[in-house]
This record gives sequence, structure tokens and C-alpha cells, in this order.
Amino acid sequence: MTSYIPDAARGLRRVFVRDLTVQARLGVYPREEAAPQRVVIGIELLVADDAAPAGVGPDRLERVVDYAAVAERARSVATNGHTRLAETLAERIAVACLEDPRVESARVTVEKPDIMPHVGAVGVSVERRRA
Repeated sequence: MTSYIPDAARGLRRVFVRDLTVQARLGVYPREEAAPQRVVIGIELLVADDAAPAGVGPDRLERVVDYAAVAERARSVATNGHTRLAETLAERIAVACLEDPRVESARVTVEKPDIMPHVGAVGVSVERRRA
């Protein structure tokens, strides 16, 4: 498994989005297809850092992976239609993150916090790496 610790020697930084909450149609039951439910998404990316280990690069947004754009893309994937499996949704988000060539790997967690009584959340985590 990939370590998600930033690593200057390997020229990597970690970019993350925690607790992105969306209303999505996710699940195998008819009620889950008919109405959206609260879904919580977490994303961790290992990203090539062209300034590491030498120091600080230019202070410009275009040189880094924009976590706001990552969050918006995940929101778009999650809210576009109905997805039967949390695993499928997590994989789709991970693949979308890997479209940025600087992203070496993506770990995505999809949680359904309201689906089971007396349980904080159920869900899945997937990890995908650049080939």
C-alpha cells in the first residue's frame, strides 16, 4: 500500500479533502435510487511536488493541485445520476483525480452515515495508482 506521508526525497506532497458532504443517490435499495441521501467523501492524493526537496516554488495556483477543484469534481461525480455501489463511486472519484498527471495515487473514502441505526457510518475506501 502507498504511504500517504509527504516525502520530499521522492518529490511528493499530500493533498486532501475531508468530510465533503453531498446529497447523492447511492445504493441498491429502491428508496436509495428514488431519493438522495447524505454521503461523506474523503480524498487523499499523493502529488508530484516540483519544488521538493529544493524549497518553495512559485506561489501560483497553477503549479499545484487545487483542492477546491478536487472537491468540486468529486461532488459532480457523486451527484451525477444514481450509483448502486459505494465502491463504484469511490473508484470513479479516484479515476477522476488521476486525470491530473501530477497525481500519482488517490485514496477515496465514501461513507453513508445515515443508512444504519446505531452505526456512525458504513462505507468503503479504495486506492488507485497511476499505471
